Amino acid sequence: MKKDSQPQSERFTAAMVRRALSVLLYLLLAAGFGLAPSGSAETVTPSEKPPAHHTARGFRNLYPDTHHTGVGSTLRYLLGLYPKEIPAIPPDRVPPYKPEIVVPDLDLIRHPDPGRIQLTWIGHSSFLLQVNGLNILLDPVYSERASPFSFAGPKRLVPPGVRFEDLPPIDAVVISHNHFDHLDKPTIKRLGNKPRYFVPLGVRTWFSRLGIDRVSELDWWQRSFIGETVLCCVPALHWSGRGPFRRNHELWAGWVIETKQGRIYFAGDSGYSPYYKEIGTRLGPFRLSMIPIGTYRPAWYFKPMHQDPAEALQAHRDVGSAFSVGMHWGTFKTSTEPSGEPPIFLKKALREAGLPEDQFVVMKFGQTLVLDWQP
Repeated sequence: MKKDSQPQSERFTAAMVRRALSVLLYLLLAAGFGLAPSGSAETVTPSEKPPAHHTARGFRNLYPDTHHTGVGSTLRYLLGLYPKEIPAIPPDRVPPYKPEIVVPDLDLIRHPDPGRIQLTWIGHSSFLLQVNGLNILLDPVYSERASPFSFAGPKRLVPPGVRFEDLPPIDAVVISHNHFDHLDKPTIKRLGNKPRYFVPLGVRTWFSRLGIDRVSELDWWQRSFIGETVLCCVPALHWSGRGPFRRNHELWAGWVIETKQGRIYFAGDSGYSPYYKEIGTRLGPFRLSMIPIGTYRPAWYFKPMHQDPAEALQAHRDVGSAFSVGMHWGTFKTSTEPSGEPPIFLKKALREAGLPEDQFVVMKFGQTLVLDWQP
């Protein structure tokens, strides 16, 4: 047997260096991926008081995280220094993750019925929404990694459900916030300046650096238009940042899309909060909602910036949604729940609430759903 010539102390030192580099890389990625919770900046108090979610340096949540903030909690998460949690679904009831993929119906995608709502899941929080004669991309991410690096960071577990080359001409792109799993630079560069972009406050500058100027930048509850379709920027319980030094300088949001075929709600990325009831009261009910159901464990770390399927179901009820689709799961592995657990957890929550399983569903990658308009 060949003996290892490297002394044990040197092997230990090398392992520690690799570990330190891994932690440093994770912290950098966490700052731009929505993993590390954020604190609240000092609020502004001028003579004309701005909206409550505005701060001296950017924005804040009105329902802040009171449990933990910043880098310290991320280190605790990485090192496992937190109380163990009982999973909602016993591990033996969660089979090995095998993404359900279908061949996209390109004929349907290229020739949608303008009198219906048509939705295709690309993956994670990326959708192709076709309604009112418009082709709208929601948080499109086509890169192999949700990361500023091509060699590191969360990697796709499954390819995009629809190839970029197979997309129809895009009229509008809706962005919820600037984390790497929702705002992808290579994808935006490929889309270029042809679509109209709808983004939260502060995000337009990022687009300007790419030479893209067809951008409508909105604050919470502000409206804009594309043709006869109305887009309203609405609150979400989350945060923003693409690096460790610009926390919450840009706003995060969900979006309501008002069409002849009914109102549509895209929640973006959010933890559960009273925002949902307010959105439902002011702008609901909704014909279709897209609500996040993944990246929730350990709850000690991810609450309240993300929500589990039971909380997503409550959000579905709060906003008054007739039909909802789960998103933000199964594409990038960034939390400790099994990748295939969210749909199982969602079905459990529906059963316990006494609601039919076809009221809140998950889609297959590449699948297209067509909804008839119901007044």
